Amino acid sequence: AADALVSQQEIPVTVDVIDKLPVPFGLVRYGVAPDHVSIRSVRDTLDKVFEKPGVRFIGNVEVGVDISVATLHEYFDAIVFTYGASRDRRLAIPGEELDASVAATDLVAWYCGHPDADRETFERLIPTATSVVVVGVGNVAVDVTRVLAKTVDELTHTDMPEYVFDTLRKSVITDIHVLGRRGPAQATYTTKELRELGELADADIVVDPAELVFDAASEQVIVDDKAVARNVEVVKAWATKEQTGKSRRIHLHFMARPVELRGDTRVREVVVERTELDGSGGAKGTGETFVI
Repeated sequence: AADALVSQQEIPVTVDVIDKLPVPFGLVRYGVAPDHVSIRSVRDTLDKVFEKPGVRFIGNVEVGVDISVATLHEYFDAIVFTYGASRDRRLAIPGEELDASVAATDLVAWYCGHPDADRETFERLIPTATSVVVVGVGNVAVDVTRVLAKTVDELTHTDMPEYVFDTLRKSVITDIHVLGRRGPAQATYTTKELRELGELADADIVVDPAELVFDAASEQVIVDDKAVARNVEVVKAWATKEQTGKSRRIHLHFMARPVELRGDTRVREVVVERTELDGSGGAKGTGETFVI
């Protein structure tokens, strides 16, 4: 937005970019996994915007706390709000309030070195968890899974904080279960990110062929969308692949959604309901459950 405003010539403008954090670039810095160096390198391009005449960065200022919208209107001709969803969405299932039930936004903030990250929680949980359930089959779910499944040696080339490495070295996680409530044709991860899960040094992929469900709508999507077709082929190949005895396993579950978290004070079990495709791209519960 700042780039477009100062690049046009019709109306001369200056732009102040106000950010709650002391540094710019938001999710590019604090949301993209540090081991995805090429994606994070877009910061170099964004940097050039702040070098343009008429653009100023003002960090460590939170609108609504440090300055009001009314005050902004006194000093600026126009205000453009460009923040996204800074908080997670809740699943609204029983047991979600238990210890060790955490949002991906919080985990990502921790391993990206966000200044407000809850270090205590993850530095306590990761060395004591043997099994993890990740809900969702988008790129964030893949990022979280990949970071937890990688060896520290596979991450040391990144700019992760040292305290993240120290915690991951203590990890005793052996199994990571990724839940998708629909089938492989409806998953939203990109093929490059998906394939990386099968290239990890010490993690096998486990896919149950029975969960690779395709209705007529799914088959049509596979025909119409080459990206979906590539994703499906990757998952199908994993379903036929033998495990090699690596110390960690990534279980990809499709047609499965969490319906309850159980435990004493901490999550000990996740109750998962089998789903079925509804013919229009959605899914509905079957009432059949299993426990992780």
